[in-house]
Amino acid sequence: MLLDADESQLLLVDYQERLMPAIEDAEAVMANALRLAQAAQMLQVPVWGTEQNPTKLGPMPGPLRQACRKVLSKMHFGACADGLEALLQPPARPVQGNARSLPKHLQKPQEPPAPERPSLVLAGVEAHVCLLQTALQLLEGSWEVWVVTDACSSRTLRNRDAAYDRLASAGAELVTTEMVLFEWLRSAEHPAFKPIQTLIK
Repeated sequence: MLLDADESQLLLVDYQERLMPAIEDAEAVMANALRLAQAAQMLQVPVWGTEQNPTKLGPMPGPLRQACRKVLSKMHFGACADGLEALLQPPARPVQGNARSLPKHLQKPQEPPAPERPSLVLAGVEAHVCLLQTALQLLEGSWEVWVVTDACSSRTLRNRDAAYDRLASAGAELVTTEMVLFEWLRSAEHPAFKPIQTLIK
């Protein structure tokens, strides 16, 4: 199964000013997050962000924040508990026809709309805490979760690697930045191929 840009959304988890200095490989992780965000913008893939307790850990750096349609402030480690899925879902469609005039006991229950973009590409820190808990919650919600391993990290590599093992066992796809970008493109004839290739070089 390959990623499809038209079915994807990108979620950037907790890249925050006061947290990043403690993260292993922080510079490379941030560079890959920025590549993902820039490519997503070129390909019209929606980009979302989260910030864990931003009054204590600071904001997401400007270039990443500017790429996001919205940055969700949260206190829970798993972002779904703070309303993430409502951002990711398409807006509910209004009831059609005369159903509104029926008594409530005769109305059909409204089912939540199926996601228009069910493939969630996740990158962020810390891999074994906020990224892991958010990804597991999304998997429980029947989303397809793709974790970009070279755009994620933790304060220790042992914690990061344990998170990857657990995520793979739970059904997340583990990918790299270049895997995501080339699968979104699919062809060297794609109009965005050259600018995205420039991001990688």
